[in-house]
Amino acid sequence: MKRSSLILISILVLLSALAIYLYKTKAKPSTVTDIEDRKFAVKDTASIGKIFIADKEGNSSNIVRTKDGWYVNDKFKCRADAILNLLEIIKNVDVKMPVQKSAHEETIKLLAGLAYKVEIYNKENELIKQYYIGHETQDYEGSFMLLTDIEKGENFKTPYICHLPGFKGYLKPRYICKENDWRSQQVIALEPTQLKQIKLEYQAYRDSGFVLDLIDTKTFKLSDLNGKPLNATEANLKQFLAYFQNLSYEGLISSYNKRFQDSLLMNQPFCKLTIEQRPFKTNVYKFYRKEPPKHMKEDKKSTFTFDPDRFYLVFEGDKQFAIAQYFIFGKVLVTPPYFVKAN
Repeated sequence: MKRSSLILISILVLLSALAIYLYKTKAKPSTVTDIEDRKFAVKDTASIGKIFIADKEGNSSNIVRTKDGWYVNDKFKCRADAILNLLEIIKNVDVKMPVQKSAHEETIKLLAGLAYKVEIYNKENELIKQYYIGHETQDYEGSFMLLTDIEKGENFKTPYICHLPGFKGYLKPRYICKENDWRSQQVIALEPTQLKQIKLEYQAYRDSGFVLDLIDTKTFKLSDLNGKPLNATEANLKQFLAYFQNLSYEGLISSYNKRFQDSLLMNQPFCKLTIEQRPFKTNVYKFYRKEPPKHMKEDKKSTFTFDPDRFYLVFEGDKQFAIAQYFIFGKVLVTPPYFVKAN
């Protein structure tokens, strides 16, 4: 082989090696800081004990794992779907690309004004991750995020565009700041063993009310509101009690609508349900008629004076107001004949 050919081959090999080296150098972060400032994910979500999310408007959600599930702000049990969606993001969030250096300053300004702050703690209540999640990208397939260096107590300098691989959309909606948006719609979830007494009163029909005392899991006492014993089959009693394991409202009525709430409380509920739990807890649920929807009002043939599908539910000491459905609660709004009928 000619000397010139050997030289040419050697040059090509060297150029190929240089090209591979440059590609790998460009594709990988060049420093430890470059690696650390893009580690948004917490792969072991089972180790998480608490998640704190706050916006710039004063809303915040402190979400804590308990033996009974996740609770927000020590008040309400969280919706299972919302928790699963959030944990999926926390585990799998990935960097799509860094923000161009020329856009760093503007992006950080926007994050300072619009971003949610996210803190993730382990079960020992130690902060293991902190970052800011901001606005979406123009194609709505990513969100701007900035990670905090926990050891130094300061933010990293480079913001990133992050996404959830395989998911089309941006991430911020899964980080919920308002506690009521976390709240499970389940308003009553009681096992028969937790129940001591159930009292149902109908405002217009006192004779239709009753009291059910649970002496133990196999012994029941049904009586009218005056204490007179009523007949009941064991099968019907057990079926009735089973319904209290899962009763949910449709939607909360905002606390900002104070005028409406005060007006509603000035009326008499058509029904009142009082539940005494073991060992010492009593909850009262009030049921109010809801005016018929607009299309029924405009229908001259309609005879409904109230909404046949929905009603207002007031609970937690007249502090919580919701819209609920007869379809869900109708199975517990029964009268004494229910307990002796054949199923």
